Amino acid sequence: MATSGEHLIDKNNLPQHIAFIMDGNGRWAKKRGKPRTFGHAEGAKVFERIVEKAGDIGIPHLTFYAFSTENWKRPKQEVDTIMQLLRDYLKTGFRKIEHKDVRINVIGDLTGLAPDLQEEVHKLMERTKDRKKMIVNLALNYGGRDEIVRAVKKMVEEAEGGISPEDITDAALSAHMDTYLSPDPDLIVRPSGEYRLSNFLIWQCAYAEFWFSDILWPDFSEKDLVDCILAYQGRNRRYGGV
Repeated sequence: MATSGEHLIDKNNLPQHIAFIMDGNGRWAKKRGKPRTFGHAEGAKVFERIVEKAGDIGIPHLTFYAFSTENWKRPKQEVDTIMQLLRDYLKTGFRKIEHKDVRINVIGDLTGLAPDLQEEVHKLMERTKDRKKMIVNLALNYGGRDEIVRAVKKMVEEAEGGISPEDITDAALSAHMDTYLSPDPDLIVRPSGEYRLSNFLIWQCAYAEFWFSDILWPDFSEKDLVDCILAYQGRNRRYGGV
């Protein structure tokens, strides 16, 4: 079913990669007198709907910021509940998305996750590696600075006989980033009333467009996705030119 305003989208000028900072789950739940974890569960449902609608529109790459390297500082009960939600979702929640020919690529420092979670992540990525329609990057235990450090370490480890200054190029570093399967994001979407990147894709966002709103993530709708795409299409991307 078409979403209001969807007919206005120029299919010849679609962002090839949209990245989402899924923020506001806890505040959404608190406003309703529910525990913060209830908001995270609702946010997972929104994730699924947005992936499906983006696929219908024709967006080939998506990235979702699900859990940052800094989120471990949250109360233990909240972190434990989020990790259990991830366990459940990794086992069953991606089935509907997978049937849409979607490849799931989990990014971040996966070694920081519990062994059983790591196993589920690798199973999911292996199961979907041949899907062609869309790539969805799910950022778990992810931080932009940490990603750059890990990328440099990988370059050094892979270099036979040492690495020279000439080997360190923009393209070489990009190829070692977690998002190497996807182009840099054209559009970064941050709901919840915050106006910052929060250590998200700080290498890749050099020329990304940004869309901010006061909408809390569990309230983010297919119509909001359409709105941010239309806003993107109304901008003049000059990449530093005149």
